[in-house]
Amino acid sequence: MTVGRTYVDGRQWRSTIAAAQAGDRRALDELVTGWLPLVYNIVGRALNGHADVDDVVQETMLRAVDNLGSLRDPDSFRSWLVAIAMRQIRDRARRRTSETLDDGAGEQAADFAELTVLRLHLEGQRREVAEAVRWLDDEDRQLLSLWWLEVAGELTRRDLAAAVGISRQHAAVRVQRMKERLETARGIVRALDSSCPDLSEVTARWNGRSDSVWRKRLARHIRGCASCSGAREAVVPAERLLVGIALVPVPVGFTLSLALGGKTAVAATGAGWSAKVIGALTKPAVAVTAGATIAAGGAYVVTQAPDRPPPRAAIAPTAASTARPPSRTASAVVTPPPSKAAVVSYGTVVDAVDRVPAPTAQPAAPPHRPESGLTSSGGPKAVMQHRGDSVTLKGQGYVLVRWQISPKSRPGSLVMPTWTGLEGKIFHVASGGGRRMDDLLSGSPDGYATGMGGPSIGYAVLPAGTQQMWQNEYFYLDGTVTLTQNERGCDYGLIVFPSSWDEMNKDVMTGPAQGAIRYGLTRDNGEDTAPVPQYVTRSTPADPATVPQPSDVG
Repeated sequence: MTVGRTYVDGRQWRSTIAAAQAGDRRALDELVTGWLPLVYNIVGRALNGHADVDDVVQETMLRAVDNLGSLRDPDSFRSWLVAIAMRQIRDRARRRTSETLDDGAGEQAADFAELTVLRLHLEGQRREVAEAVRWLDDEDRQLLSLWWLEVAGELTRRDLAAAVGISRQHAAVRVQRMKERLETARGIVRALDSSCPDLSEVTARWNGRSDSVWRKRLARHIRGCASCSGAREAVVPAERLLVGIALVPVPVGFTLSLALGGKTAVAATGAGWSAKVIGALTKPAVAVTAGATIAAGGAYVVTQAPDRPPPRAAIAPTAASTARPPSRTASAVVTPPPSKAAVVSYGTVVDAVDRVPAPTAQPAAPPHRPESGLTSSGGPKAVMQHRGDSVTLKGQGYVLVRWQISPKSRPGSLVMPTWTGLEGKIFHVASGGGRRMDDLLSGSPDGYATGMGGPSIGYAVLPAGTQQMWQNEYFYLDGTVTLTQNERGCDYGLIVFPSSWDEMNKDVMTGPAQGAIRYGLTRDNGEDTAPVPQYVTRSTPADPATVPQPSDVG
């Protein structure tokens, strides 16, 4: 998994870490700005926006820079940094004399649950999960700060267990217990949002603060109240709601001073700071295009708040680096169709992460399926640029979905569009447009190294196991289906056209000789064993973004 960031992988930072250890100021700047958002999210959610968040983030990054020279394995950088953050959170908890904030601290602190809702534009049950965090005890909230990022694709279970200092087996037990208490907290959020008259009486003297005493009182009421305990809609598990969710951006004006941790160069050397790191921090200022300005002496000031942090390296990601690795059960290549002797029902073969074909590899002509015509609720050209935009397609024929990805407007994790309410069959039959979206672009304006973004503007990052899209994706429908744009995190748009076999064939047969980067790719075999797109369901969920990646349309 990658950054852009979803899933910051220390292995892809190896050269940057080595350069920073050797005293390269630019590499150190890139390291700090690239990983600051992850640390900010862990600390912010663990402390729920307490006024100490800035101090704990500062101390974490100081200690990371201080001890960078002692890190022997750059591949373990992420686990190492997260463990430092958790130690600082626990140290702060031990130093705190009271669970209750004084009024001054309360005014300075920003409730992190509210920040999460506002900055990530969360709605429905995702908003409910974010607000439920307020009702957890400190220990559960600390664990949740890691589990949230594990589910979102930023950390692994190994990172979580190492940060907490327990085995992965023990971590699984702890996480399960925390999730049970999180579900109780979600029930409280739902109940408080209801119109139960008995609950209004119970909360008449409530001061509005989420604490353990009121959590117990409200939970007790909910267990005995038919109105509050009955869900108005099917409750989606929290882990499904958090898949691919973006990091909360570091707020504008956030200042991180790494000016030797307040030490003089002599004192820092005596404290064990690497001479090379000290030299890097005392070099003149450099500019970083990561939404932060780096001032002389190591002060980092956030000057813009992208929805996701910048990419961690100056090279353009390719298919292997912009899509998170598939799960253990997913194939790393396009699943080959079974032999004709095997009886395979429709929907058995689903898209998977596939290899990049050679640019000059001319595909076979796609099989020609029957075309009686398609109708689209969006007309001949449906433009979907906002979350919730949808188009319903009916009939028998081909449809073109054209991708427009805009990390320059907002980079980060890409929440895929989904197909819902399928009646009949849909196949992913071909890819075209002359390029995959992760192909390198020569001489591209506006900072785009590939169609997925560039080092100066950030990247769009695919969820784990998601197949890399091409500019044009072709599907064949025999029935009815609705396609919904689920934009969260990275900015993107879709244009949906009813198409034809002739137009599709012409597209995939256009290659480098005609100015394309590569020929298209034929995926269809004319049988039911042709691949079904990912993110397809026959159901119609309230939130289409909750459709799982492995399609189940059998």
